Amino acid sequence: MGAAGMGVAVMGVARPVQAAEEVDLMLMLAIDCSYSVDAGEYDLQRKGIATALLDPEIQKAVAHGPLGAMAIAVMQWSSSLSQVIAVPWTKVDGPDAAALLAAQISVTPRLTRDGGTSISAAIAFGADAMAQAPYTSFRKIIDISGDGRSNNGPDIGPMRERVLARGITINGLVILHEDRTLDYYFKNKVIGGPRAFIEIANDYAGYRQAIRKKMLREISYVPVSSLPPKNGSG
Repeated sequence: MGAAGMGVAVMGVARPVQAAEEVDLMLMLAIDCSYSVDAGEYDLQRKGIATALLDPEIQKAVAHGPLGAMAIAVMQWSSSLSQVIAVPWTKVDGPDAAALLAAQISVTPRLTRDGGTSISAAIAFGADAMAQAPYTSFRKIIDISGDGRSNNGPDIGPMRERVLARGITINGLVILHEDRTLDYYFKNKVIGGPRAFIEIANDYAGYRQAIRKKMLREISYVPVSSLPPKNGSG
């Protein structure tokens, strides 16, 4: 074996694969940054998430899980060509960790390019990000916030089914300021998986209250025995 081959062998031994750390929940918060979302509306989304993390009820819900910890990442998305992990996977295991994450999210700039609305690409990107995370959990949720229907990229139906088959629940936060029937679209085309649901904000001003309610419901511990089959929804 040549010197180069020996080097590869030694490097392989020196870098064992790290086991993922288990948490009660992996939650991917996916923020809509498509053409329909202006700078002020983006700010309302990021500040709403940051405020929710500081809420005592949400912090209490995290603490009441069997492990007392969850992992959160924030994704920005628009077209099929633009998805970004704006805040990487971060462990939240108490008020101090929640406060640090909230501070980071509250100042995170808009990183995606403007574009159409590709919910299909967003959920596929979120699922891949979960597979590469340094955490693992029996509860995995992609939380899609959006104010429009998917109009770009792959067909949402097959992509949704592939993501659900990976044991990931898709929830939705629907902002109705442009499409007053968007909640029906999300119920029928987007969400799925164990205990999947949508939360509704009538406009961006209502986002803060909606994301708080949604995160509280998602974080609250659910025993494995009470979960429906993976292909269920409701």
